[in-house]
Amino acid sequence: MTHSSSFPWRHRLLALAAAAALAACATPIATTRPDLALPGTWAEASFANAADRAVERDWWRGFGSDELARLIDEAQAGSPDLRIAAERVTQAELSARLAGSSLYPQVSVGADMGSQYSRTRGEAGVTRDATSATIGINYEIDLWGRVAAVNESARASLRGSRYDLETARLSLTTGVANAYFQVVAARIQLDVTRRNLAIAEKLFSIVEARYRNGVASALDVSQQRTTVLSQRATILPLEVAERQSLSALAILLGRPPQGMTVAAMDFSAISVPEPAAGLPSTLLTRRPDIASAEASLAAADANVAAARAALLPTISLSGAAGLASDSLLTLSNPAFSVGITASVLRSLFDADSKQNQVEVNESSRRALVEAYRRDVHAALKEVDDALANVGRFREQQKTREVIRDEAARSLRLSEVQLREGTATLSTLLDAQRALFTAENELALVVQARLGASVDLFKALGGGWEMPASDPTAARASR
Repeated sequence: MTHSSSFPWRHRLLALAAAAALAACATPIATTRPDLALPGTWAEASFANAADRAVERDWWRGFGSDELARLIDEAQAGSPDLRIAAERVTQAELSARLAGSSLYPQVSVGADMGSQYSRTRGEAGVTRDATSATIGINYEIDLWGRVAAVNESARASLRGSRYDLETARLSLTTGVANAYFQVVAARIQLDVTRRNLAIAEKLFSIVEARYRNGVASALDVSQQRTTVLSQRATILPLEVAERQSLSALAILLGRPPQGMTVAAMDFSAISVPEPAAGLPSTLLTRRPDIASAEASLAAADANVAAARAALLPTISLSGAAGLASDSLLTLSNPAFSVGITASVLRSLFDADSKQNQVEVNESSRRALVEAYRRDVHAALKEVDDALANVGRFREQQKTREVIRDEAARSLRLSEVQLREGTATLSTLLDAQRALFTAENELALVVQARLGASVDLFKALGGGWEMPASDPTAARASR
């Protein structure tokens, strides 16, 4: 055993300080910046809201529906999809901690005790007792930055998982809103179809009576009967659509689909908010899915750096100190030992496995660069499409409102003419049917406009902003 005085502690401290200084000189991780040319304005800028205000995180409250707000709050509290995404964040946090532990020395302790009896022929037996306690420290000197790169990759992956959680939250919120609007639209269509069926049945009764009196032909009766049957056949698919929309809404809320219902029957109490789009250059820091792609690229940069560092020798320090005694279960009058060992390990032949790993990681990074560029271009398209849809459906709604008002005016005139004897009942019923159809088409346009507004909120990131302290934010702003 070597006594501590033979290796002064100041020498050990100098050795550890030198190792730390070498580790601090590790090569920094190269940052990949995809070549992106962002437009200065939107292609559909004419439809963009001129107001310069940020999208609120609770943007769905702008629709003015308390029921919709309650449903979204319930979904965010109980959705299985959000809980799954949250668990993935937890797993990423644990992985980051595990990777970070490699930056610190590994300390271990141990104790041994035993008794050994031996006897040589012709001599008395001898019993040897021994007790020892040791403490050991192992530390890989991160001279080339491999351990730091692995740690940075894990932290970038953690950031990406957090952004994925925000993306899932945004998708859930927009999904609930769209499903809710689909339920209401189906109910409006059902109401219009049932009223049209009542008109068709009433007109069929009139045609039958006229046929019995010899005024109408059998062809008239057959044609009107076909109209009644067609109206009845239209109801069933609409009832199925309403039920399936309610079931889809229940799944998003984390409820069983059986018994799911909502109170709203029309869009009269729902407004259509139109958020400001801002500038295309700011979209990169407002979309959590783009931020996740950026974090994946940062993790790929770190993986390449770690793979390249793995080609170089590994330098490790290990130290051990212990007490040993010739007594059993006691350390009375022990002997003390301490030692420090430095080791260098370099692979001489590995069939190019490490070099191949470098090339694999570089290829993965190149693929992520292209995926990032694709995702940014898709995000820009989504905003432009949503802006165009919001603007065009707004104009269509105005036109449909005029058509509905004219249909209502025609109905009033038909009622007056019927009382004056200058119009027939069938003319009045046709006017009623025209009004119902106009109301149905207006409702469909309102639903489309509401959906376009939801799509625009989603395309703009739903009010999410990348944290300023995140390294990804600094990269995206350059």
